[in-house]
Amino acid sequence: MPAVMIGVDPHKRSNTVLVLDASERVLATQRFDNDREGYRELKKFAKTWKSRTWAVEGAHGCGLGLAQRLAAEGETVLNVPAKLSARVRALGGGSGRKTDDTDAFAVAVAGLRGRNLEVVQPDDTATVFKLLSDRRQQLVEQRIATVNRLHQLIQELLPGGASKRLTAKKARELLSTIRPRQTVAKTRKSLALEQLTDLEDLDAKLKQIADRIGQVLHEHPSHVQQIHGIGAVTTAVVLGEVGDVRRFPSKHHFASYTGTAPIDASSGDTIRHRLNRGGNRRLNFVLHVAANVQLATHHPDGYAYYQRKRAAGKSHLEAMRCLKRRLCDVVFRALLEDLADRQVADPVGHSGATLQSSASDPTPMVSPSDQSQPGPATPDATPRRRSSKVPA
Repeated sequence: MPAVMIGVDPHKRSNTVLVLDASERVLATQRFDNDREGYRELKKFAKTWKSRTWAVEGAHGCGLGLAQRLAAEGETVLNVPAKLSARVRALGGGSGRKTDDTDAFAVAVAGLRGRNLEVVQPDDTATVFKLLSDRRQQLVEQRIATVNRLHQLIQELLPGGASKRLTAKKARELLSTIRPRQTVAKTRKSLALEQLTDLEDLDAKLKQIADRIGQVLHEHPSHVQQIHGIGAVTTAVVLGEVGDVRRFPSKHHFASYTGTAPIDASSGDTIRHRLNRGGNRRLNFVLHVAANVQLATHHPDGYAYYQRKRAAGKSHLEAMRCLKRRLCDVVFRALLEDLADRQVADPVGHSGATLQSSASDPTPMVSPSDQSQPGPATPDATPRRRSSKVPA
């Protein structure tokens, strides 16, 4: 247990800090401006306690900047979710008033008593993938909205409109055949041409983002890209969303995070499970796409696994969920392989690194898991065999 826990309630313009000892006694509290001078004062304030650990609320949100500066300087920083600090504040008694000091106290208590809190790591290549994949997602959403507006204008100009899968080339060919005479129709065509220009610009930007992702993957290759059905863009999504794979004690925790592990909904003597609609939906979508690609291309491993599930009496959707769950294990194994490769390149590694967690075999054929795990999952300490075989 650390000598002191420094809880931080971050804001846009200020950071409220409160120091607790192991007995939850308040040693000091102070507010600092969220700028360079305020950060220097904060560091000087924290030097009073040699053995210290920082607990920052929302280290991936409002507290991102402060948490990353502290982690880059070698400080131990814990990420306290806002829901956890709110729960501590609600159960702590008192008047229940929400102030910066009470928030910082709740964050410090959560960091002091919480278990399995994420240790903030300095930004690395995973952050690059996260930024690029987020930017691509924003461009995709803008493109969808632009295509919808272009569809509407073409439908108003041309009887029957355009086909469902409208591209910039097809839209330009259609607009070239329209010769409006009325003022309203001319205005619609000019607006459609503007939307078409925006669509072409978005397509060019999407291509540039894909090229940048490919360049980063070429410099930092990943075993995830070797999985059939997962390309460069979806690999960036996986690496960016997962970050440090060591925060998942086992493949079961990772499956729960991706939303591919069913939820136990048993009651009394009735044992049943229901579909998990939570988890990280972007990772769930990547696994869904990979499963569909393996079925469409009749991949020898994924398609055979799907057929065995259908032969066992499962419906198409149930067999697809089983395949996604198995592919989740394959992705987890690939992430562990990436971690092992980095540790071979850097023998010192990072503090707290472990390779005890292990996913299933590289192919989705062994130990099917279409049931959720009862109770807390324990790390799988089965020694992993290094293999040059490409995963499923």
